[in-house]
Amino acid sequence: MSNNLSQNRITSLQNPKVKEVVLLQEKARERERTGLFPVEGTREVSACIANGFGIDSVFLCDEILQTYPDLEGISPERIFSVTPQVYEKIAYRSSTEGILALAKARHTTLEDLGKMLKDNPQNPLILVAEAVEKPGNLGAILRTADAVGATAVIFANPRTDLYNPNLIRASLGGVFTQTIVCCKSEDAIAFLKAHDIKIYTAQLQDSVPYYGTNMAEACAIALGSEADGISDIWRKASDRKIMIPMLGRLDSLNVSVSAAILCYEALRQRTAK
Repeated sequence: MSNNLSQNRITSLQNPKVKEVVLLQEKARERERTGLFPVEGTREVSACIANGFGIDSVFLCDEILQTYPDLEGISPERIFSVTPQVYEKIAYRSSTEGILALAKARHTTLEDLGKMLKDNPQNPLILVAEAVEKPGNLGAILRTADAVGATAVIFANPRTDLYNPNLIRASLGGVFTQTIVCCKSEDAIAFLKAHDIKIYTAQLQDSVPYYGTNMAEACAIALGSEADGISDIWRKASDRKIMIPMLGRLDSLNVSVSAAILCYEALRQRTAK
């Protein structure tokens, strides 16, 4: 590998590949236009490759890198060695173990999800995040979905792009392990109704404690944005409005914490003897 890398050494901050990566790090519009997005860190890059995402190019900094990921199948011509100065320029965060890849975006549709449900007709557990804006919360939601073995995650009316560098970082690779659909709320609701999947909306008003709800059946747990909560269209479509009891003086839990509580209740019910 070292011989191939030496032939693809990038030392200049003005190299076109460096400029490309920086632009993709900073601009969601550029990620959408090119269909490429940066992935940093050994764990994240490995998860990206293991879950079948195409790799456009890989950048390695030997002075930082401690563990080489399995890059079998990636053309040596697409693997570049960079100096610490170049890596510092292209990296979104400093402690990413000296590896960065440009991966090819994958966009799963509701139609794709429908085919998946048909092939695997077991009771699905779907997590819906409507208009959640903070990438850190979305990343944490994906980690929860991975932990409980959720069937899919729907980002309804998304306010940040799926391949935002902060979202990828916060998900610890969950972006790559989960089936994720980004769509309008109206389309998501129609899909869930058509597939006889119960909709449980997390809300404080007109609701009952979550632990009295049957989550062992096919269901979607829907949570709203940090600022506004779940929207009226979801409230009207809801089969059951559920709440997490709070005995303190604050009126809201972090949306990712709420997702974890509700998802683990679903897991508890589904694994109970």
